[in-house]
This record gives sequence, C-alpha cells and structure tokens, in this order.
Amino acid sequence: MQSLPIVHPGVAKATAGASLPLAYSTATLCWLLSAGVYIAAKWVAPEMPPWALCFWRLALACAILLPIVHRHHGAMLALIQSRAIEVLAIGAIGLTLCQGMIYTGLSYTDATTAGIIMALSPIMTMVLARFVLGEPLGVWKALGALLALVGMVVIVARGDLAALMRLQFNPGELWIVGSAFCWGLYTVLLRRSKFAIELLPMVVLLLAAGALAALPLYLWELFSGERSALHANGLLALAYVAGPGGALMYYLYNRSVETLGAGRASMLLYLQTVFVAVLAYLFLGESLHDYDLAGAAFIVAGLLLATAIKPRQRTVHVA
Repeated sequence: MQSLPIVHPGVAKATAGASLPLAYSTATLCWLLSAGVYIAAKWVAPEMPPWALCFWRLALACAILLPIVHRHHGAMLALIQSRAIEVLAIGAIGLTLCQGMIYTGLSYTDATTAGIIMALSPIMTMVLARFVLGEPLGVWKALGALLALVGMVVIVARGDLAALMRLQFNPGELWIVGSAFCWGLYTVLLRRSKFAIELLPMVVLLLAAGALAALPLYLWELFSGERSALHANGLLALAYVAGPGGALMYYLYNRSVETLGAGRASMLLYLQTVFVAVLAYLFLGESLHDYDLAGAAFIVAGLLLATAIKPRQRTVHVA
C-alpha cells in the first residue's frame, strides 16, 4: 500500500556515492511488494474481514520491525510522551483508515481498478496542501486536479453516463476514493507535523498507532459475527501482507529514501499501479476495462499537468 511516511525536504537527501542502479532496484522492489498487497488482500477477502486484515497486518509488521530500530527506542518513547495524540491521529488516518478502506473496497471491485484510483493520491495531496498548509496550487496544478477528478468519476461510474446522472456508483470504487483521500490528508498532516525522528522508527510508531486505532474496528467485526476462517491460502496471504508486503516493504522504502532522496523515491510510487495491473492479470485473471483505460488516461494527463509543467518565473528588470 501507499501508506508510507513522506519525508519533508531536508530530512532525507540522496546519499553521495551510492549505487544508483541498486537504489532504483530497491525502490522498484518496494513498490512491487506493495502492489502484491492488493492481490493478497483480494485473495484473502472471502476468509478474513477487512478490519481484521488491517489490524493484523499493522500489528505483525510493527512487531517484526520493532527490534530493528532498538537504538531509537529512547527517541520513540520521548516522541510518544510529548505528541502521542498527534502520532495516533496521523497513524489512524494514514494506516488504519487508508488500508481498511482499500480492503473493504476490494470486496466489491477489481484490484486493477483500485490501483488506478489510488494513483489519484498525489493530486489529492496537492489540493489538500493548498487548504491545510497554504501551499500555492497554481493554474496548471488546478487543471491537473480537474482532469484527474474527471478520470476518477469515469472509473467510479464505470463509464456509464446514465449511472452518473442517477448518482449510482459501485461502493467498492467509493471506498477506494475514500482511501486515496485519507492518504492525501495523511501526507499533508505528516508534512506539517515535522516529527524530529528518523524515517524507519517513525514508520514503526505509525504502524503501532495504526494497529491501536484498528483494534476497536476489529473487535466490532468480531462482536458482529464477522470472524476470520483462514485456510492455507488465507494464512499465506496474511503472512505476505505482514512480512514481504509489510515489514520488508517499509524497510526497503526507508533504504531507497536514504540513497535516492525522498523526492525521487516517492516518484517511483507510480510503478505500483502498473505492477497491480500485471499481478492482477497473472494471479486473479483480471483484465483492464474500457472505463479503467479511459479513467487512467485522464488521471495520467492530470498528473503530467500538475507535476511536469512548471510556472514561468517572472523576470524583474531593474532600470
């Protein structure tokens, strides 16, 4: 999943002399493992309710990574003591709600469609940054956001204009849109918070906060009679989302940020959408729908407008 801490400028810069091929390979593997979570979540959906999957993924990934950051336990404890509510709120938005909504949405829609909708996250981040952080949006970013919004509507309406006019949408796509919104809000709030702690220990803290926030929803599922009935395939999927698709993915992301810098490492996130489509075709037998392709075209065009076109700098002539 995309729920990875975004490092504010100056915290993680590219490491001089680092092997770029190895660094890009690390980042690519990170997003491949992240894409695999969509497939595993879709696979395990008949055997495990969404909030149970969310809780156990976060809790197990946190448990795996906690010993690795043992040298930072003092700094982590100090941060919890001073800003516990803030860490809990950001973890709940970016890990609990973001992931739980994806898992819920995957019960109603294809993994491929979910991956495409999640590509909206950077656009939502730009728009939310305008209102939360006061960052300028600009004409091109605004047009890009509008195009991406059109793409999202095409996918949610499944290319059916009549369904759009009647406001009849597939609940699965709406859950994924909500997840993309939570990711954008999480990114902006994390950028504003500027926690003075290294990336991997921050990941572990957010995983713990996310698991804590997911616990009441998991218990609510249990009391509602929605219990897990894991068989071999379900256990394998859970092991994947907690291990390779959880702890290892977060660790690799941390390493890629250290070597490439936060900007370049995060830009490779778009590989996730491609990997989801390929893996969904290979393991789930999914194929791209016409509305997926049309919506993806609008989203890509919006991303290009918002990120590739830079506003001209005004030149001031001094007499």
